Parts: sequence; structure tokens; C-alpha cells
Amino acid sequence: MKLLKMSEKAARLKEERRLRGEIRRVRDAIDTARNHFEQVVDPTLIDCYIYELNAAQLRYQFLLRSCKDRGL
Repeated sequence: MKLLKMSEKAARLKEERRLRGEIRRVRDAIDTARNHFEQVVDPTLIDCYIYELNAAQLRYQFLLRSCKDRGL
């Protein structure tokens, strides 16, 4: 019984680390897309970076909601 609880704790910690790492990567992607967006003048690239920024922001919201749902 105790071994199972330790295993569950280890799995929870592993998932928490994974989520936190993913959140950091997505924040970096948001910053990168925002920086690129601010520097381009070509309309096609502007659309591209708007798409990337929106996608990264939606992913970020999803990850934060996942953390909240798990009580992290």
C-alpha cells in the first residue's frame, strides 16, 4: 500500500515537472512569435506570426487550466 502511494507521488511529481517545462517552452514561443511579429513588414509573415502567437497563447491557456485542474 505504501509503495503504491510513493509511486503515485512520483508520477504526480513527474507530471508536474513536465507541465512546468511545457509552460516555460510555450512562454518562450509566445515571446519569440511576438518579437518576430514586431519586426516583420511583409504581410504574409505578419499573418504567419499572428497565427503562431494565437496558437501559443491558446496552448498556454490550456496548460494553465490543466495545472489548475490538477491542483498544481
